[in-house]
Amino acid sequence: MPFYEIDGIKPVVHPTAYVHPEAVVIGDVHIGPNCYIAPFAALRGDFGRIVLEAGVNIQDSCVLHGFPDTDTLIEEDGHIGHAAVLHGCTIRKNALIGMNAVIMDNAVIGENSIVAACAFIKAGMIVAPRMLVAGIPGKILRALTKAELNWKIEGTDLYKALTVRSLNTLKPCIPLAKIESNRKKFDLPISKSLDKFKEQS
Repeated sequence: MPFYEIDGIKPVVHPTAYVHPEAVVIGDVHIGPNCYIAPFAALRGDFGRIVLEAGVNIQDSCVLHGFPDTDTLIEEDGHIGHAAVLHGCTIRKNALIGMNAVIMDNAVIGENSIVAACAFIKAGMIVAPRMLVAGIPGKILRALTKAELNWKIEGTDLYKALTVRSLNTLKPCIPLAKIESNRKKFDLPISKSLDKFKEQS
């Protein structure tokens, strides 16, 4: 199991959340309803507290940590992309942090905002709601379009569905020696918002 207590403090995980067995969750970590924690994510609540509200997804190889007496907070429907690092920061409701982004101490990412892949958000930076942030160091580029916000929401909804799929069907297996002739593909919804997002890009 991926859960560890330290100094007598144990993680708290809602029964509807999914935590992959190869993630690591230590100490003062609170994982809310319908959250998804992917393989190789590390949530280290051995100094500061980590709080994930309902519907948050933490993808593969993310690192969440903080200094003593600080909280790392991800509000409802926060979406944290592969290999992102969050340290003592606050991610407001329905915000997205792109792959390999770094969010430093006391930074606040506003509600419905998107931080682009590989961005570096310096300590103490405050991002207003519904903004697009990118670069090293991160800079606010502009307000998000409706299509971009819808794309984010649909992506997060896919991870909420993955939470349920993982709880119900994900299990170790022995691989097949060859592909079946009638092998099915995943029947997942196609995003109309993603098509509009691509058209704008």
